[in-house]
Amino acid sequence: METEKQDKLDLIHIFHVLWNSKMAFLISCPIAVIIGVIISFSIPPTYTSTVVLAPEIEGAGGNLADNLSNLASMAGIDMGNGGKSSVDAIYPELYPKIINSTPFLKDLLQVKINTKYGTIKDKTLYEYLSKYQKAPWWSKIARLFKKKSLAKQENLDPTKINLFEPTKDQDAILSALKGSIDCSVDAKNSVITITATTQDPLVSALLANAVQKSIQLYITDYRTKKARNDLAYAEKLLREALNEYKKSQNKYVAYADANEDVLLQSFVVKRDEMENNMQLRYNIYNNLLQQVQTARAKVQERTPAFTQIQPSSVPLLKSAPKRMTIVIAFLFAAIVITTIIVLARDARQAA
Repeated sequence: METEKQDKLDLIHIFHVLWNSKMAFLISCPIAVIIGVIISFSIPPTYTSTVVLAPEIEGAGGNLADNLSNLASMAGIDMGNGGKSSVDAIYPELYPKIINSTPFLKDLLQVKINTKYGTIKDKTLYEYLSKYQKAPWWSKIARLFKKKSLAKQENLDPTKINLFEPTKDQDAILSALKGSIDCSVDAKNSVITITATTQDPLVSALLANAVQKSIQLYITDYRTKKARNDLAYAEKLLREALNEYKKSQNKYVAYADANEDVLLQSFVVKRDEMENNMQLRYNIYNNLLQQVQTARAKVQERTPAFTQIQPSSVPLLKSAPKRMTIVIAFLFAAIVITTIIVLARDARQAA
């Protein structure tokens, strides 16, 4: 009971100390609000565009063997393929890592962009990020200590970036682009959400669309690479077989026309031999033609399908900065700091 009474007295004392120091709060809080307003209006606005995709999952549904293998793996029994015989090595959960990889980012830097009000037209994303970005005043002060600007130091050609040993400025641009895009995957249904955030709404929409197309192209290229290689090889054999068939056909026709009136048995044997060779060449060509058709169907089968749930669009409202949140944060910080200073000063006086 005595402890509770002491705690109550301490709280009353703290309240009186803070109330008696209300002038300190009346000074610090408006200053904090003014600083918060200045900071919030100094930060360039940014806009976010979002794309939502539902990719085709290889082996979705699976067959009986796959289902039994999955159940066995859940029970701790290894059936050899771990239930993933038909699952790609690149699954949706890896898409964020692909998008953040430097080769992927380098390709994105070559995308041509335009700003919403036409102030920038047909510039690469590399040029846009390096030359046309607004920065708060404190960043401009920091730049005064740099010797040269990026535009003077670098050849603004994204194809010239050395990914093995990029310059500091190139690495900064790659990092800025990485910070501008985000990819998340819903673990339950593998729905992919891609967001792009830049200082211009149209650039955000164009960047989100470019990321979507690039990731789809990347996955399609990966999924169909072996099938396309098999198709190219089958088409090469088909061209060779067609050439051999035409040669044998021309030889047979020329020989038959040249010896049309000859009835010698040796001619008949020779003619039949050439006809059989021509037929053999035709059979080989016909079989290869069927293989090519099968290979083309395989490429189509391996080509993934992406369902676009939400296409990219030009955002109407800015996504940042949240000015009210910044002002409230500065106000809260001012109250906390002022309270600490007042109570510390009271404790020193009491001692």
